[in-house]
Amino acid sequence: MKKKDLEQKLKKLGWYLLRQGGNHEIWTNGEDTEPLPRHKEINEMLAKHILKKISFKINKNKK
Repeated sequence: MKKKDLEQKLKKLGWYLLRQGGNHEIWTNGEDTEPLPRHKEINEMLAKHILKKISFKINKNKK
């Protein structure tokens, strides 16, 4: 998956770029953070795992 596509999905879920590190970017929704690798292409399985993890964090915070 292209990194830009993953970033767009994160933005739709209310996440934004907090800071950039050496190898990762740190994204947040204001409460939780999630590191994303700094590559143009992100492995499909890793992208799905990140989205699943973020969805879990969203649902956890709603309860």
